[in-house]
Amino acid sequence: MSHTQTKELNKIPLGSMNFYITEWTGEIPSNEVLETEKNMIGRTKNGATVSYTANWYTAESDDGKAKKRRITGETASISYGNITWNSMTIEKLIATARVEEKDGKRITKIGGVENDNGKRYLIRGVHHDKVDGDIRVTGVGVNTGGWEAVFKPDSETVITPTFELEPTLDDTGTLLIYEEEIIEPKKEAVGA
Repeated sequence: MSHTQTKELNKIPLGSMNFYITEWTGEIPSNEVLETEKNMIGRTKNGATVSYTANWYTAESDDGKAKKRRITGETASISYGNITWNSMTIEKLIATARVEEKDGKRITKIGGVENDNGKRYLIRGVHHDKVDGDIRVTGVGVNTGGWEAVFKPDSETVITPTFELEPTLDDTGTLLIYEEEIIEPKKEAVGA
């Protein structure tokens, strides 16, 4: 079913996203359960990038008169800047991170491939827009972008994880779900 309104031809997503992460259990929780402060991975800085790429194989005759293409692979990722992070954030971003608290300190140990926790995370980005409708992107994967924290005297320290998404959202190989609200135009009252 097609649903294009004149209003949608002028729709411009403007602004950033909030990101929520929870350990993947095989089910996508409702918006009310997932999009809570306890699942928020941190405040976003410098926006977000959602990416999908397909790899194509092209078979072509020598004279160029016959050609056929087929998708041979695909990738999708979600990357964002995180300005409010701590050890608990790092533990979700790095598969080998271990956090312990003692004597009023939080200590994070990073590294050692034998410490890979094997966890996969559901990541959800939400772009709120009261005029044009909210946009949600959802995927499952792990941060493959590592962790880099640059401490400078004249700027905030922003980390930028990149979640490479896996085809585990459903049994059809879906890598990424893009969902947008359709805001119906307000109808004027009859006789107004």
